[in-house]
Amino acid sequence: MNTAKEKAIEIIHKQGGIIRTQEAFQLGIHRRTLYGLRDEGALFPVARGLFHLADGPDSLPTEIDLVNVTKLVPHGVICLISALSFHELTTEIPHEIWIAVERKAHKPRVKYPPVRTMFFTGACFNEGIEVHRIMEQDVRIYNAPKTVIDCFRWRNAVGTDVALDAARVYLKRRDASPSRLMDYAKLCKVEKLVTPYLEAMVP
Repeated sequence: MNTAKEKAIEIIHKQGGIIRTQEAFQLGIHRRTLYGLRDEGALFPVARGLFHLADGPDSLPTEIDLVNVTKLVPHGVICLISALSFHELTTEIPHEIWIAVERKAHKPRVKYPPVRTMFFTGACFNEGIEVHRIMEQDVRIYNAPKTVIDCFRWRNAVGTDVALDAARVYLKRRDASPSRLMDYAKLCKVEKLVTPYLEAMVP
């Protein structure tokens, strides 16, 4: 028969090798078992109330960070440079996880990994969200065309060159849709800004 610790490790593996303290308790892992695994080195804390299995599944560091932040900020959406990187629309290497929250929300307190919080409003926050399965976790990320337009909207934060490069890369894709870009540009009220650039890029 499996011991409590073996059962706990099996449960955490099914969660993608990462678990929050409250999730562990809800899934039947006793506090003593959880912290015993931590003390033995089988689990290691990556943030307050968030643990990884020491022999968890291999994953890219960025993916691990995306999952960590999603766990810590479940109401947020991965955006801008981090979303560009996920969609392979930039050569920029994000040194922090960019996450959008609604303007009325409190700024998340995340010590690790480094987080850049952006406050989005209304439809600009709610539209264009995709859910991707990473390490057995649901991660909310803005889709590619929405991310490109967000970069124009937040050009002072990410850089106009980054937005232009992302638009060029996106428009070269087989699934590119200039009309979807314009729909998001209207939604986020940057249509006048974006139109000349797109007209120059689209044959």
